[in-house]
Amino acid sequence: MHADEVHVDQRLVRRLLAAQFPQFAGLPLTIVEPWGTDNGIWRLGDDLVIRLPRIHWAAAQVEHEAAWLPRLAPHLPVAIPEPVAIGEATSDYPYRWAVHRWLPGTPAVLDRLDPIRFAHDLAAFIRSLQGVDARDAPPARGRARPLHEYDTSTRHAMKGAHRLIDADVAVQVWEDALRAEPHPGPPVWVHGDLEGNCLVDCGRLSGVIDWGSSCAGDPAVDIQVVWSPLFTERSLRACIEALGVDDATLARSRGASINQACAALPYYLNTHSEIVARSRHKLQALGVPLRD
Repeated sequence: MHADEVHVDQRLVRRLLAAQFPQFAGLPLTIVEPWGTDNGIWRLGDDLVIRLPRIHWAAAQVEHEAAWLPRLAPHLPVAIPEPVAIGEATSDYPYRWAVHRWLPGTPAVLDRLDPIRFAHDLAAFIRSLQGVDARDAPPARGRARPLHEYDTSTRHAMKGAHRLIDADVAVQVWEDALRAEPHPGPPVWVHGDLEGNCLVDCGRLSGVIDWGSSCAGDPAVDIQVVWSPLFTERSLRACIEALGVDDATLARSRGASINQACAALPYYLNTHSEIVARSRHKLQALGVPLRD
């Protein structure tokens, strides 16, 4: 998936467990598909999951999640990962790695949801997360920053996707977002990458995973999930209304979505069909025509 990623496989996982956590070494291993873009993931027995960063930019997520997930969990209405152990780098694997509790549920897709109920559940989750004291939270990163801080990279992404989209329309959406009023208050806790990381059970939101992008930043970065394939027109409106999202925040969420979709679409075009489909949907939801 990445040109410079580290190869991880089940034999490596077995060696790491045997050397560092022998109490887990005999448990069954089942690969979790689809893999994330950053980590190789295996279910470990019935109750655990093991996550191994595959790319250098994901390496810091292990310590980040270990530090913050236990502090956030008591404030949230659904389950989030519980760190159990951190493994160390070795001569044949260069990063620290994590063992978490396994969360029940299945990845959220529209045909597994009650769309309106899901919209309200996710709004309640976002509200609760934003209500956590963020005074000592990690500073804004990625798309949680003010949009002007990643203007150059967004324009580069739109240029890189020009064979796949109407880049002129994408530029207009982006520039409309740049003109929106910035977030007026202090930064708030955000997940940073809700799309693709929500779990559901019986049509309801049951958990949120993959917190490597979490920080204190612009709430628009989490609002951008409404442009994803998890939402219908009605459930999009329901989520926005439940959160009381103003026009400026909604415009900034469009900008964050343009950045994400334009960067992801060409990058994963031949390696991750699910991300490609999500990116295409998001662009169409934002009014950006696709090219054949």
